[in-house]
Amino acid sequence: MKRRHFLASGSLAALPLPLLSEETAPAAASPSRPNRIGVSSYSFWGFQRENLKDIPTCLDHAARMGFDGFEILQRQIAAANEIPDNVTLQKYKRHAFLLGLDLMGYSTHQGFLSPDQAKRDAQIKHTIDCIEQAYALGIPTMRVNSGTWGTSKDFDDLMAKRGIEQPLEGYTEEDAYGWVIESYRKILPVAEKCGVVLGLENHWGLGVTPEGVKRVVDTINSPWLKVTLDTGNFLEDPYERLTKLAKDTVLIQTKTYFGGGVWYTLELDYPRIAKIMKDAGFTGYVSLEFEGKEDPLTAIPKSLDLLRKAFA
Repeated sequence: MKRRHFLASGSLAALPLPLLSEETAPAAASPSRPNRIGVSSYSFWGFQRENLKDIPTCLDHAARMGFDGFEILQRQIAAANEIPDNVTLQKYKRHAFLLGLDLMGYSTHQGFLSPDQAKRDAQIKHTIDCIEQAYALGIPTMRVNSGTWGTSKDFDDLMAKRGIEQPLEGYTEEDAYGWVIESYRKILPVAEKCGVVLGLENHWGLGVTPEGVKRVVDTINSPWLKVTLDTGNFLEDPYERLTKLAKDTVLIQTKTYFGGGVWYTLELDYPRIAKIMKDAGFTGYVSLEFEGKEDPLTAIPKSLDLLRKAFA
């Protein structure tokens, strides 16, 4: 008997089909598998340890320590005003593949808090270049920023002010939101074409509050611009603020501070953070950003153990 005839005439066709309402439909299963844990190349280099700047060396350490994935800090592979060549990028991709590591994140810097359109256009071009680098590496998500006003003397000064910076004279945050939103609207078609989800980080500038991040993400309202959530960048009321962004998060960067922090130390409750993320339905990658003074080759394995237990 032909399958179509059997379905039309057999006993299965005679059975009534139950109607599922919101009350009777089964609830979606909650995530049960552990989150995969990756490590940022920043954890090794930290802008200061030249012996741990080489990406293949960092990949070797990450694999030896037992990580599932690896996030590349773009500034670690690109000299000032230069674009890393494709041959180098493909070598990194091959190296990670042979080690069994996912290249799962690309962490970039850009800034749009300037009234100068030419400066913003240069940052748009830089961000598009980075998207294309992520695509060449096979990386599905990329950390992006709003940028800062540049009215602090340096990063140490910005940290001394708890990340809160005064706007340029004659301008306001309202101007800044317009510049950032306009810039990302120009960038997003390239992200969509390359299949790279941008994650706006709570990273100073307009990202110093969850409301600032959400205003940009919600206004643009695109599946290609979501949130990279950094556990170490809300210096007050971190759990309440992390909760506000959890549902939009595509990658969570987790800070640890073994040996004491370089700029500050936060006592973060990672089982509590893991529950916040699980309640929000987050099943993606957790990326370690070690930011302490201890030797990273001893502190990073301890950090991995802490995160494995919390996100299990």
